Amino acid sequence: MRLPADTVTRLRAFYEGRSVAVTGGAGFIGGHLIDVLMAVGASVSVIDDLSNSTLEHLAGLIELEPDRLHFFHASILDASALQQAFANCQTVFHLAAVGSVTKSVADPVRSWTVNATGTLRVLEAARAARVERVVAASSSSVYGDQPVLPNVETMLPRPMSPYGVTKLTDEHLLSVWAQNYGLSTASLRYFNVFGPRQSADSQYGAALAIFAKRLLNGQPARIFGDGKQSRDMTFVSNCVVATLLAGACSTRLTGQVFNIGTGRAVTVLEIAAAVAREVGATQQDPVFEPARPGEVRHSLADITEARKVLGYEPVATFEEGIKETVAWFRHAFAGT
Repeated sequence: MRLPADTVTRLRAFYEGRSVAVTGGAGFIGGHLIDVLMAVGASVSVIDDLSNSTLEHLAGLIELEPDRLHFFHASILDASALQQAFANCQTVFHLAAVGSVTKSVADPVRSWTVNATGTLRVLEAARAARVERVVAASSSSVYGDQPVLPNVETMLPRPMSPYGVTKLTDEHLLSVWAQNYGLSTASLRYFNVFGPRQSADSQYGAALAIFAKRLLNGQPARIFGDGKQSRDMTFVSNCVVATLLAGACSTRLTGQVFNIGTGRAVTVLEIAAAVAREVGATQQDPVFEPARPGEVRHSLADITEARKVLGYEPVATFEEGIKETVAWFRHAFAGT
């Protein structure tokens, strides 16, 4: 993942020598976030129960920088583990979650326990450790299907899945902890993040990753629904930059919510076609299956507020992200 030199310089000015913690840091977004944190000189504590990830990526980083990267194999429901992970940390990035609409429909109790109760425990641990700021991953799922687009933070949320409900709950928790306990907090509504190292190995994986895996293996892309549903596809570098800018923001953050996307929507059919072109499988027609419950029809981020308050601008286009993602999957599958 490549970032503009001026962005790296800006982030290094804030994070060099800073102690941060990342929950869910062994996951897809967490791993990329840690890559940049290490590159700009931060010291990082990671807590992850590895239920949806492995230590494969972090292990190499720990071996290279054992004094700056520490790993705690534990759940965010474990208060004592959180206390250890957050000790002496100034900033917490809270990414740990059951991060799937489909999984939440299949098992809403687990989704609630990890996402909502887990966030409560993260906030309490951060308060006890006197952390300065908590930045949490929320989701565009809180919007549900809105009558007009783009999605703006002032819209009334209309979540359509247990996952969306848990993320909306998390946002309220961060706001209330800011109001009552003086903790600086912000929630970032990520829009359909994709990129290298994303899971394509289960039915709950991200669509683009699964498209890439199937097409590279000579199989057709599998689309749920008619494929005309649209998404604001956000390459992971955009998500990482926005998250780090929120952590470094000089403005006092008191539970604000920010859309993190690109401001451009593409249909699922267009996503599948773009992956097919990059793979070189343009003659492979997709197969269609019934739409999955809980999934929204259209989403598109208005990123005006993130621009104004955080100084966020997307650093990679959809096409650039497709190229880098497919290249990674091609290399990964060649080694299996």
